[in-house]
Amino acid sequence: MEATSSKKHHRRSIRLKGYDYSQAGLYFVTICVHNGQQLFGKIENGKMILSATGEIANTLWYQIRNHIHNVRLHEFVVMPNHVHGIIEITKSVANARVGATHALPLQHGMDNRRGGACPAPTLGTIVGSYKSAVSKHIRRSGFTEFAWQRNYFEHIIRNDHSYEYIANYIINNPTTWEKDKFNFSTY
Repeated sequence: MEATSSKKHHRRSIRLKGYDYSQAGLYFVTICVHNGQQLFGKIENGKMILSATGEIANTLWYQIRNHIHNVRLHEFVVMPNHVHGIIEITKSVANARVGATHALPLQHGMDNRRGGACPAPTLGTIVGSYKSAVSKHIRRSGFTEFAWQRNYFEHIIRNDHSYEYIANYIINNPTTWEKDKFNFSTY
């Protein structure tokens, strides 16, 4: 009975096993609102019309580069119940993160195990910081029940062809909303 109980709480990782998500590279991420709730706005005539919560999600995305300095942001779109974006980690070095993350200030004390170095931020750290900051700001604006779906989807972009395909998908996502797999209102 104990074995069944412990398996019940085990979650399988959706990340590429053995991959270092702090290394330089391009990553396509999709982050969804819990239960597919369309809280970020609506699509009208193929254009995304942001709600107040959508404005928060949009604004804070572009703030990522102010908090994590070895990041470049590429194509991005806020959709009614999710966001898509391309994040580029430009280098993989210790002390790459300077200042504060979105939601929590860094601990500035010396870490004797690493000689005071902060680890390079991983993709998960970047996405987690963004999700936390958006949640905090949306809840402060009155949507106290706001929540993201657990985890996020990611794809490692490995070549120019893949980048172009994904960038075009992001840019054109509002025009294809009726067929979007995250548009649960069409099912």
